[in-house]
Amino acid sequence: MSQKKISRALVSVYYKDNLDPIIHYLAKQGVEFVSTGGTQEFIEKLGYAVTPVENLTGYPSIFGGRVKTLHPAVFGGILFRRDNASDVSQSEDFKIAPIDLVIVDLYPFEETVARGGSEGDIVEKIDIGGISLIRAAAKISMMF
Repeated sequence: MSQKKISRALVSVYYKDNLDPIIHYLAKQGVEFVSTGGTQEFIEKLGYAVTPVENLTGYPSIFGGRVKTLHPAVFGGILFRRDNASDVSQSEDFKIAPIDLVIVDLYPFEETVARGGSEGDIVEKIDIGGISLIRAAAKISMMF
């Protein structure tokens, strides 16, 4: 497989420990950042421009943060095949820009259970978007 340039990365993490060296490195490579809430703020505090996910989707984070990235503008950007003329055409028709790299982790479900979190806290730590992004990103590696 040939190595491809990473132009745009979606970064959405719960744990930000040790994230700054990765962000600095990617920024030096000219990578554009797309992000959500707290991660967006973290990257901006490092001095880098970030495109909020809301700008891609046209929706704010809704339902108490349960839905942020679950949108065709995000998943289409990850999943469209760059070597497939039909996919490229559709990405252009729907104005879906490619996302070449996904940096994501999952909500602390096990930690919340272990510390005796309430049923409501535990339910909210069942990650839907994060795991979906991980699965979609697995296909990126097959495209590169």
